[in-house]
Amino acid sequence: MKYYSTNGQEKNTSLEEAVTKGLASDKGLFMPESIKQLPKEFFDNMASMSLQEISYAVADAFFGEDVEKDALKKIVYDAMSFDIPIVKVEDNIYSLELFHGPTLAFKDVGARFMSRLLSYFIRKENNTGEVNVLVATSGDTGSAVANGFLGVDGIKVYVLYPKGKVSKIQECQFTTLGKNITAIEVDGNFDDCQRLVKSAFADKELNNAMKLTSANSINVARFLPQSFYYFYAYAQLQRSGKDKNVVICVPSGNFGNITAGLFGKRMGLPVKRFIAANNRNDIFLQYLNTGIYTPRPSVATLANAMDVGDPSNFARVLDLYGKSHEAICKDICGAAYNDGQISETIKQCYKANGYILDPHGACGYQALKDLLQDGETGVFLETAHPAKFLEKVEAILQTKVEIPERLQEFMKGTKQSVPMSKEFSDFKNYLLHK
Repeated sequence: MKYYSTNGQEKNTSLEEAVTKGLASDKGLFMPESIKQLPKEFFDNMASMSLQEISYAVADAFFGEDVEKDALKKIVYDAMSFDIPIVKVEDNIYSLELFHGPTLAFKDVGARFMSRLLSYFIRKENNTGEVNVLVATSGDTGSAVANGFLGVDGIKVYVLYPKGKVSKIQECQFTTLGKNITAIEVDGNFDDCQRLVKSAFADKELNNAMKLTSANSINVARFLPQSFYYFYAYAQLQRSGKDKNVVICVPSGNFGNITAGLFGKRMGLPVKRFIAANNRNDIFLQYLNTGIYTPRPSVATLANAMDVGDPSNFARVLDLYGKSHEAICKDICGAAYNDGQISETIKQCYKANGYILDPHGACGYQALKDLLQDGETGVFLETAHPAKFLEKVEAILQTKVEIPERLQEFMKGTKQSVPMSKEFSDFKNYLLHK
C-alpha cells in the first residue's frame, strides 16, 4: 500500500516511510491510496469473532501488503490483548468502554500497535540508529504512548504536555516512568505543544541530526488501528440484535478517533451516521454549521483531552470527502457542551442509571440523548476511566470514585519532567544538546 500527503506534494510513500516519518515533508498528513472494502462474509461472521480476530482482519486490509503475515498477527494480538466491552446504559444507548487497556484510555490501542509496528520495521532493517518519538498530549495520549513504548529498544520518547492543564493522575502516568521516556512540561497549552512537534518535523537541521517520528494521531500507525474497536462494537450489537440504524458518537479533540471510524464506514461497516461531540472547543461544529473552518486558541475545560483549537485530523476528514462540506454533513453531525452542561450530564446519568461518566464520555452520552432519533441505536465512546479525572468527577457527584489498582501504582512514582517554554528555538536547542 502506498501513502500520499493531504497537502498533495508527497506521493508513493511506503508504509514504513509513513510510520517512521510521521508527518509528510510538505507538512501534510499521510493517507492510504485506497481503502479496501471488507468482504460480506466478514460482516456475516463478525458476531462470532473475538476482538483480536476482528482487529487482525481489519489490520490486514491496511497493512497486509507491507508486513509479514505472522508478524502482523503477533503485533495485532499483542496490542489488542484486553477486552473492550459494550455496556447498556439505558434503552438504545450503549457505552463502548475503551478504558480496559494498560493506561485505562482508548489511546492504548493505537499506541501499543504503533510501538510494535515501529519496532518491527527497526528490526527488519537492522537499524542501529535511534528513533526519537515526539508526542504532544492534552492528557491521555502521553500516558498511552509512554507506556506503549516503555523499554522498547532503539526508541526514545519525548512527551510534550501543557503545564497545569492535565489531571494529576494523567501526569503521573507519563512523568514517573523514566527509562526511555522523557516528559517535557511546556509553559503553554496543547496547541503550543502540537506546534512544537510539527515545527520539529519541518526543521531540516533537526532532522539531519536525529531521526524523528510522531506518535500522535497524525501518524497513520496511531490512528488507523483505532478503527478496530468500531467493528468490535458493531459485532457486540449484532449478538444482541441491536445492529440496525447504529449511530456512533465520538468525543472529539484532535479528530483521529472519529476519522478512524469514518475509515471503518468506508470499509463497509454499516454505521448509519456519526456524531462528533465537542466541548467549548467547538471548531468542528462551527464548520458543520457554516462550511467555514476557523481554528482558534483552545480554552481549558473539564474535558481536557478535547481542548484542541486546531484539530490536525480535520485535514484527513476533508481529504476523505473530497473537501465537500455537503458530503461530510451527510455522515457527521455535531454537538458541543460547556462545563456546566458536562457536570449536569455526569450527575443526571449517575442518578438515572448508576453509571459514572468521565467528562469526555459525558459529551458523547449527552449528544446521543439530544440527537438520537426514533429507531436508532446509539453508542458513545467512553474514552477513559472516570478515575483519571478523580477530583473533577468526585466533586461533581459528591461521592468517592474507586481508583483502579493500575492507576494507584502510577501515583506512587516520583515526577520527572523537563520545564520548557513554548518557543521552538528552546525546544530545538534541547533536542540538539540533550
